[in-house]
Amino acid sequence: MVLSHAVYFLLTDPTSANLAALCNGCREFLSDHPGVLSFSVGRVSDLDRHVNDRDYHVALVIVFKDRDSHDTYQRSARHTDFVAAFAPSWKKVRVFDADLETFTS
Repeated sequence: MVLSHAVYFLLTDPTSANLAALCNGCREFLSDHPGVLSFSVGRVSDLDRHVNDRDYHVALVIVFKDRDSHDTYQRSARHTDFVAAFAPSWKKVRVFDADLETFTS
């Protein structure tokens, strides 16, 4: 079973420069960790459906090959450095972790 780690950031001051800085910081500090199967970061979509929760500015989704890879990532210096550098700009952060089964068609 793989583990999906989805993080949704709401910034205190969501200027274009601050959004770009956070996305770039995610790529610099959080991509390319051992055990990462997929890494994606981006800004909230303009899809305006009644079921969409748009209470965020930046989304980060990382899929790990297993829980051990996720746990190692959480303890890594790069992750700790990312939080220290960018947490002051966050108004709210929501994290959704899920164990995913994979299927092939």
